[in-house]
Amino acid sequence: MLPLFSIAEQIVIRRKTLGLSQSGLAQKAHVSRATLDALENGRLGELGYSKITRILAALGLELKLQEASERRPTLEELMNEERDDQGLDRRR
Repeated sequence: MLPLFSIAEQIVIRRKTLGLSQSGLAQKAHVSRATLDALENGRLGELGYSKITRILAALGLELKLQEASERRPTLEELMNEERDDQGLDRRR
C-alpha cells in the first residue's frame, strides 16, 4: 500500500513543476490551503478520497489500481531496481 506521505511527495514535485503555489493549487482543487500544507508537510494522518482525487486532478494526475504484491521486495531486488534506474540516467 502506498503511504500518504509518498503521494504527498509526488504532489509537491508536480505542484512545483507546474509553478503553482500551495494557495493556487488549493483553490484549484477546492481544498483549504491549510489542508494542503498539512498534507505536504506530513502533518496529516488521513485525507478523504474526494479531496485527494481533487488535488490530483488539479495537477493532471490520477490514482491507479493494481494488484497488490503478496510480499515485500528483497534488498537485492531493490538494489537491482536502483541500478536499472541509474542506467537510464543519461547524464551520468
